Amino acid sequence: MVPQVSARVSDPAATFAAMSPTEVPANPWFSWDYVVRNWADIERAVGQHVSLTVQAVVLALVIALPLAALAHLRPRLAGPVVGLAGVLYTVPSLALFALLAPWTGIGRTTVLIGLVAYALLVLVRNVLVGLRGVDPAVTDAARGMGYGRLRMLVQVELPQALPSVVAGVRVATVTTVALVTVGVVVGYGGLGQLMFRGFRSRYHAEIMTATLLCLVLALVADVLVVLLGRALTPWSRSTRMLAESST
Repeated sequence: MVPQVSARVSDPAATFAAMSPTEVPANPWFSWDYVVRNWADIERAVGQHVSLTVQAVVLALVIALPLAALAHLRPRLAGPVVGLAGVLYTVPSLALFALLAPWTGIGRTTVLIGLVAYALLVLVRNVLVGLRGVDPAVTDAARGMGYGRLRMLVQVELPQALPSVVAGVRVATVTTVALVTVGVVVGYGGLGQLMFRGFRSRYHAEIMTATLLCLVLALVADVLVVLLGRALTPWSRSTRMLAESST
């Protein structure tokens, strides 16, 4: 059963119903008047959307790093680890929320668990690809300097794998921004709440406003992750500039 949207959010359809026929405005695809009148609701939905996205990606990365490292250190475990993440990714979001709801309830926790599960596959794969792509000459040099297996992983291989990790975080972040909206089925969907209300009231401006805000959030998040990746991997820019100058 689809939950009712929170009563704290004002309903444009109810407002229009109270108007006389001559007072009812057009139903445009975008209305600045709607944004002004519902700014508190929009701000609350955006804040919820951003917090869910950040928490889900951070938690998924915290789980994915040790899983990928384990699969890298024990190659026989790579198949089961990636396979398990792949199975979680293929479960439809509506079915996953329905399975979780009896145990975790209706609300934030259920949505967060689902978002983390969907981000795991992308992150585990990218971290594993980055670790496997480290230049053997680098690991041989570290081994010759007396680095143990764990020290080499932490101080040599993981820093070298950062570009691949950042690429995975970019994909996971953008997809999570989109998936948060599905959380509306358990009453906690960020901008999905506005979309759902817009579909119920057939108010196009509400649907379009929430959609545009999702696109903006995805774009801003992607740019921020790129900038963070450049700050964490200054040597990659130097290597690229050196390669370009040599050609």
